[in-house]
Amino acid sequence: MRLLHTADWHLGRIFHGQHLTEDQAYLLDQVVDIVRESGVDAVLIAGDVYDRAVPPPEAVSLLDDVLARLVLGLRVPVVVIAGNHDSPERLGFASRLLERGGLHVAGVPAPDGGPVVLEDRHGPVQIHPLPYTEPPVARQVLGLDGLDDHDSATGAFLDRLRGDRLDGSQTHPPGGRRTVVVAHAFVAGGASSESERPLSVGGAGTVDPSRFRGFTYVALGHLHRPQAAGADHVRYSGSLFKYSFDEADHEKSVTLVEVDADGKVRVEEVPLRPRRDVRRVEGYFRDLLAGRGVPPGSREDYLMVTLLDTGAVLDPIGRLREVYPNVLHVERPALWTGGPDAGRGAGDERLRLDDMDLFRAFFSDVTGEELSEEQEAAYASVVEDLRRRQREAG
Repeated sequence: MRLLHTADWHLGRIFHGQHLTEDQAYLLDQVVDIVRESGVDAVLIAGDVYDRAVPPPEAVSLLDDVLARLVLGLRVPVVVIAGNHDSPERLGFASRLLERGGLHVAGVPAPDGGPVVLEDRHGPVQIHPLPYTEPPVARQVLGLDGLDDHDSATGAFLDRLRGDRLDGSQTHPPGGRRTVVVAHAFVAGGASSESERPLSVGGAGTVDPSRFRGFTYVALGHLHRPQAAGADHVRYSGSLFKYSFDEADHEKSVTLVEVDADGKVRVEEVPLRPRRDVRRVEGYFRDLLAGRGVPPGSREDYLMVTLLDTGAVLDPIGRLREVYPNVLHVERPALWTGGPDAGRGAGDERLRLDDMDLFRAFFSDVTGEELSEEQEAAYASVVEDLRRRQREAG
C-alpha cells in the first residue's frame, strides 16, 4: 500500500504581516498532483491543518477545496488529525458523516484508537489516528490516573492500540498486522524550529520514541523539518512551507510510504517547490541595492536581510523593497557590534568618534556626498544651541 504522509499545513498563517494563502494553495496543488501521479492509496495529514483554532474564511475554503479534490475527485481516502494549533471540535465537525465518503477526521482521540481499515491486494492496513491530546483529556478519555505529561498520555493510548496489558504483556502481538499510527507530538531527539508552538515547558511535552515500538509506520506532525525520530519507521514529514527564517535551510517535502505485504516500509521524500522561497541574505546596503548578494531569480522571495553597514542608513527596508518587494525583516547587528571588523577594534574606534565625526559618517551614508564646511558649521551651531537650552532647562 502506498501512503502519502504530510503535516503542519498551518493554513491561515500570517508571516511577518504577509498572508500566505496563495503560497499554500500553490504548494497544495503540487500535493494533489503527487497523489495523482504516484498512485497513492491514502493521504495522512498529521495535524496543525490550521494555524489557529479559529481559522480565517480563506483558510477554510482552501482546505475544503483540497480535500474535495482528493476525496471526491481522485477517490483517495484521507485521514486527518488535529494538532496543537487546531480546534479539535471545529476540525472534527460532521466527522461521522464525512467518513462515509472517505474523509476520516479525528479531532479528539477515541479510547480504542478509532482504526481506519484500508484494503489492498495483500489484505488490511489499520490506520490509527491519535490527535494531539493534553494529559487531563487523556485521563478522562482513557479513565486512567497518573497521566501527568505527554509521554505517559501518549504511551497509554499506544499501549491500548497494541493491546498491552497493565503487566506489560500483550493480548495480541503487533507482528503479522500492518498498523500505521498518525500522531501529533514532540518526540524526544527531534530537531525543532522557532515557528513551532511549545507543547509544554520544562521538557514535559516530549514523548519517548520507544513508545512507538511494534507499529509498521508512525506518521508524525509537529516538527517542521522532515526527519526520522528515534527509528527509521517513526518520521516527521515536515511542514508544507518555511514558516520561520530559521527554516530557510529546510528542504520541504511530503513523504511517500510504501508498505509491502510483510509490513516492510520504504520511504521517499518528494520535494515541494514554493512560489516564493524564504531566504536569509546579508551584505552591505549599496551592494544589495545593486542586486549583489541575492541569488539570481530570487528577488520575489521572502527575505530577511542582515545589513553589515555600521553607519546610518535612511529607511533601509523601504528602499530595499524597491528592489526586493518581499523584504519582511531587516537586522543591523553591526550597529551594536561595530561591524565585521569589530574583533580588530573597529567597534571601539567608532565608539570614540565625536558628534561631528558621527554626523559626517551619517551624512555621507545617506547622501553619498561629503559634508561641506558650511554644513559642518550649521550642524555645530544647532548642536551648541541644543546644549545651551538643555543647560538652561536643567
